[in-house]
Amino acid sequence: MPQCGALPGVKLELMKPSLHAICGKILWVDLASGTFTTEHVPSQVYETYGAGLGLAAYYLYRDIPTHAEALGPDNILAFTSGILTGTTSMLTGRWTVAAKSPLTNTWGDANCGGNLAPAIKQCGFDGIFFKGISPHPVYLKLTHNKAELLDAADLWGKDTVETENTLLQPYGDKPVSVACIGTSGEKLSLISGISNDFGRMAARSGLGAVMGSKNLKALVLLGSYPILASDPQKMKELSVHCVRHTEFQPKFLNGTGTRILSTFLRKIPVQMRQDGILYKIFIKKYGTIALNQYSIETGDSPIRNWSGSNLDFPPQRSESVNPDRLAKLEKAKYHCYACPVGCGGYTSIPGNAESHKPEYESVIALGPLLMNNDLETILIANDKLNRAGMDTISAGGTIAFAMECFEKGLLTLADTEGLDLSWGNDSSILILIDRMINRQGIGNLLADGSYQAAQRIGKNSIQYAIHSGGQELPMHDGRNDPGYSLHYAVEPTPGRHTIGSYQYYELYQLWRKVPDLPRIKSLFYSKRSKYHNPREKAEWAVACSQFVSLLNAAGGCIFGAMMGIHRYPIFEWLNAATGWQKTAQEYMQMGARIQSLKQAFNVREGIPLRHTINPRATGHPPLNQGANRNTFVDLDALVPLYWQMMGWDPQTGQPPAPEMLSEGDLHDSHH
Repeated sequence: MPQCGALPGVKLELMKPSLHAICGKILWVDLASGTFTTEHVPSQVYETYGAGLGLAAYYLYRDIPTHAEALGPDNILAFTSGILTGTTSMLTGRWTVAAKSPLTNTWGDANCGGNLAPAIKQCGFDGIFFKGISPHPVYLKLTHNKAELLDAADLWGKDTVETENTLLQPYGDKPVSVACIGTSGEKLSLISGISNDFGRMAARSGLGAVMGSKNLKALVLLGSYPILASDPQKMKELSVHCVRHTEFQPKFLNGTGTRILSTFLRKIPVQMRQDGILYKIFIKKYGTIALNQYSIETGDSPIRNWSGSNLDFPPQRSESVNPDRLAKLEKAKYHCYACPVGCGGYTSIPGNAESHKPEYESVIALGPLLMNNDLETILIANDKLNRAGMDTISAGGTIAFAMECFEKGLLTLADTEGLDLSWGNDSSILILIDRMINRQGIGNLLADGSYQAAQRIGKNSIQYAIHSGGQELPMHDGRNDPGYSLHYAVEPTPGRHTIGSYQYYELYQLWRKVPDLPRIKSLFYSKRSKYHNPREKAEWAVACSQFVSLLNAAGGCIFGAMMGIHRYPIFEWLNAATGWQKTAQEYMQMGARIQSLKQAFNVREGIPLRHTINPRATGHPPLNQGANRNTFVDLDALVPLYWQMMGWDPQTGQPPAPEMLSEGDLHDSHH
């Protein structure tokens, strides 16, 4: 039977000046009892941790019991929106979902665009927090004055696109936002994510399985709560300034020209410092697929389960993922909320009307990583995984693991039920994805990722599982940019590419607003310098961690930030939106507190604070050919320096006690 209840104290009131840009409260949903509670958030919590990721970190640390089962009733699943979302700022429509990760047993969060972020706040809340387990499948329907848990029996078994279409159908043209899981989340795949806007995925950390474990199929949000800014005129001025840079779009290199340039750049011993306005030009034209061939040629893209190089996937093969080919299939551009760039797109897919254009990560994970150069297979595989709600990065990494196990004889035709898992076998890739989605045969073994599969296979197969802390590595090779490897190892959520790298530090140009940070002055520098001066490189990484934690508390997009913070005025937006008068350094400290609180969560869980990375991925032993030949990452030097510069114990990685970070009480439950 449907369960429902009116929200206590949810009647809209005029915002107080201290609550500009934020709602001042969160919604607790107890799925076991079908009840709802509104909790008002102290202003000190916002001042200390912001909203978005910071709000999730504060309440999940406070209320998830130590050693709670990730798929059990005590885990909490949080959907949060950022401070800037809905305030007329640009590229600030990202939402965060967080919980204890069932994939890594660490702090887990995932970040997504689409249209959900403003909808959370338009319902009058900065976050929606789910606890307990419903006795039967349900979905949440939430407006600005009512919450209901409705029966989802008829939705269970539907994919993400079918689910969203079904839930939106009654509302016609009304602005409604849906987040949901597909069959992978229902089947508790540890590499499943959460979908919004017909296939935009909050894919990492296995949080779709947490949602499935709670028998929660979807959220349907349709509120009309106003989001106001303290200084609307200043907000407008800052946004006009930002949009002016996003509109700068001269004709530039096409896909083939970019590939030719990348071949030249690979052969010279120096590297050019990158400016984000050039990256923005590519992103706006093509989306994240813009640099597919560039990344393959220069060594950014892992090949053949990280054992190969660009020489194994030369231009005649990488032509299959030339962005010009994908652009020809694009039917329309896709813009997330409050985004003037529009890096997404709807693409025609064989056998389907249309689908979200695959992202760079998906193309490489389903293509060169598997030695697959069939674009149609990549498109179909991406669509299958989006509809199932399964992470394309982890799915590709797991298939690559299985292919290498098959090559080495650790998996046989008997194990695969006759499926030939030879490298690049495109028909087998699609069949294996179907089996993983449905947990059939060999697919059941692989549906929880490569690390879990290796534990079951044994035979030292773990050497072929390219992971950090149990999560498959993204499609950015730390042997080419050691900053990626460092973040894969030290972030509270392991194996994440959206936090930092040496390239990201160049693009953010944080030193323009945070003068104590090292300034990169040279237009060109030696490629070998990336592997030297660990103290400076650790300082760059710390700045990235702090800044992106702040960005995720604000609801910001890294592609906006990559234009450089002189073009993407996040610090100024935050002050104009809230009425605060914080400096850039104070906002970076807010990011540092969020980062420390996530680390404190892992300390409490007894998780190794330096995540184990498959040594192949850090160049141990190094490749003997290709763009990354003879390179390795010295994490033993970098990790203690990172911890030290974060203000954590340089030997253990333990941060200060949480009560040292905030005046708020992190130990008493108030709901």
